[in-house]
Amino acid sequence: MTDYRAAERDLATNLRLERRPIAVAFLDSPPAGVEKFSGTEPSGCSFWRLASAGKAFYTVANDHYNCPIGAYTHNIPLPADRAPELEQTVALMAKIGYIRMEEIAGISTLPKTPGAVVYAPLGDTPVDPDVVILWGSANSIMLIEEAAVRAGITSQLQALSRPTCMAVSAAMNSGMVVSTACVGNRVYTGATDGELYAVVRGKDVARLAAEARTIASANAALLEYHTERRSMLSE
Repeated sequence: MTDYRAAERDLATNLRLERRPIAVAFLDSPPAGVEKFSGTEPSGCSFWRLASAGKAFYTVANDHYNCPIGAYTHNIPLPADRAPELEQTVALMAKIGYIRMEEIAGISTLPKTPGAVVYAPLGDTPVDPDVVILWGSANSIMLIEEAAVRAGITSQLQALSRPTCMAVSAAMNSGMVVSTACVGNRVYTGATDGELYAVVRGKDVARLAAEARTIASANAALLEYHTERRSMLSE
């Protein structure tokens, strides 16, 4: 069994992560022994913020109704009285030039509606995650991408943009993906202008962590090499 606590420690130390990686699992029914989310959040990615801050919990469908786009990417149908919100949100995005309607078909979604979604810091996850969301500086995401290439777990997808939440299903289907994040995600999670995301399949996170030390060490050596070379060639 994967030691998720050790994986988080290795990832955070070697990849310079200031925020805790987020474990996400999609289950058919609520898990025993895990606290149910209580309250209201404005978006699905708001749950990422809570988990990264240290909370472990699960959500059910109605916890996601405030986020029509997130509900769409997670294959969670909105109830009849709220179903128009998805069309209204998409229409607004198209009207202001944020998206073209033909782009909608290319948005990745989960293959089936989850009965419950578990969110937790990676090191405290109560169940095996389907994906792990890592967020950090551009430098940290660079290191993650290099470690993923070394581990052989990357996808062939280009960096994803909006909506950020589609990176979850894209990673499940194709391997690790990088997301530049969207404005909504940045508002709801508090991600800074310089932060990006990488999403990796849960089954691959141990391989990613195992390569993190090598990549960190290699980059430290190359930093010294390039710094000295710049100084020498700039004289």
